Amino acid sequence: MNNRKLILPLRLLKLAAIAVFGIALAACSTTEIGRAPTLQAGAQWGVLPFANHTETPQAGLRAESIAENILRANGLANLRHYPAALNNETLFEPMDRKQMDAALEWARAENLTYALTGTVDEWRYKVGIDGEPAVGLTLQLVEVSSGKVIWAATGGKSGWSREALSAVAQKLSRTMLSPLIASQPKP
Repeated sequence: MNNRKLILPLRLLKLAAIAVFGIALAACSTTEIGRAPTLQAGAQWGVLPFANHTETPQAGLRAESIAENILRANGLANLRHYPAALNNETLFEPMDRKQMDAALEWARAENLTYALTGTVDEWRYKVGIDGEPAVGLTLQLVEVSSGKVIWAATGGKSGWSREALSAVAQKLSRTMLSPLIASQPKP
């Protein structure tokens, strides 16, 4: 009879330990996400270049594409992408600050209200037996007329050894963009 009284608490303790361990493993990400600003209804949005601060060629272009399509998939259909000529990042030469300034000027000439930009700080598979994918991003929403950053987020996430790097980037980008998506004025 005494053994039965001990078995139930031990099982519960084991389940609790497994749950805590599972949460700890799943929480392989860190984010700091600003509160979304009040956004104008019907505003014109654009995507500006993402700077690549990694050793991975064209990581900025990949992150831009993911962020742009997350916004589009969540109802931001009136989204403009800067002309390709404004980002001449190549395999060996990253984008420079002048290109970002030129992209912001393009956004002003197009009468855009807001523009999303960012940086890629990590985009790789970690070295080791498992080779986990790891992504680090910053995002900024710029009020185009003033050039002022009105919202910012930063985050890093790693995945499991068999997970695609792009899937980890998509999950992180979706998490980081969620306040902007939620704050979109309803028509």
